[in-house]
Amino acid sequence: MSYLIAIVNDRISAEAAYTALEKAGIPLKNLTILGKGYKTADEFGFIDPNKQAKKQAIQMAYWLIPFGFAAGYLFNSITQLDTFDWAGEPGNHILGGIAGAIAASMGSIFVGGGVGFAYGSGDALPYRNRLNEGKYLVIVEGGDALKKQATEILRQFNPESIQGYVFE
Repeated sequence: MSYLIAIVNDRISAEAAYTALEKAGIPLKNLTILGKGYKTADEFGFIDPNKQAKKQAIQMAYWLIPFGFAAGYLFNSITQLDTFDWAGEPGNHILGGIAGAIAASMGSIFVGGGVGFAYGSGDALPYRNRLNEGKYLVIVEGGDALKKQATEILRQFNPESIQGYVFE
């Protein structure tokens, strides 16, 4: 889906822009206002970066933890480390595997979660931040001709920014 998103400073500007777009013949089903008193980012479908980060961390953990266990076990068996005398030879290998699994889980949390938070949300995070600041988003859904017409109308309202956006 292709969208044109304009950020305006207050509710009055958002409503005026919406009315001007409506008067220009843009169908109401293609217009949306996001902000206090209107749709929220979640209702509209903007990706929540926290959910995306958690999803990324869990996906990484599925393959990193078993790999970490195998790598820790193999490393301990190759080096013949006797870290825990009470565990014996097979116990030391298993404890080495557990240490490897713990390291892998930390990697999935820090790397997977951090990358998911920083990059998983795409452009949605700045839009969420603008909404949290009390600003409003006027969104027009449609093809290039409709977005071009809407851009000309929205520029009259001096928006903070106008940007095209494509949801996947």
